[in-house]
Amino acid sequence: MSSTSRSKEIDGQNTDVLLQYYADRILVVVTQFGKVGSLIQASIPSTAPLLVPSDAPDADEDQLPQPPPSIQLTPLMGSAQSDHMHTLNSLYASQIATLVWLAEETLRPSRRNVVVGLALRRTDSETIPALIDVEKRTFVQIMGVVREALASQEDSSA
Repeated sequence: MSSTSRSKEIDGQNTDVLLQYYADRILVVVTQFGKVGSLIQASIPSTAPLLVPSDAPDADEDQLPQPPPSIQLTPLMGSAQSDHMHTLNSLYASQIATLVWLAEETLRPSRRNVVVGLALRRTDSETIPALIDVEKRTFVQIMGVVREALASQEDSSA
């Protein structure tokens, strides 16, 4: 069992990412409060294809891979306080699981379930369009921290 963690300040909030590897699944915790928060399990059939971001010359190097349509999200503990936050949590869990599966693809052919713990600052972007930009920026930065943690795990297992 191995683990990796990363911290970064994102929009004035200290954000921690922890990856914990188990034999049957991978736990990824993203927190701005120092706690696990809501837990969502992501699973996918081992035969489902993963779409790698385009290798086209004009493609953005930070482009995120598209989560597969066959992904299944199962809430394990905790619940979102609004429909907006439920959607946002599902987006985070899907994207994080996809990044994990792509990172593992070369190391381990079978896909373990990914359990994502989310404890993020709440916003009311449903009513204020400017906050939607903050959520997008936060999302992209958090995915960058997840990628850093995954890359450091790959380096340590090589």
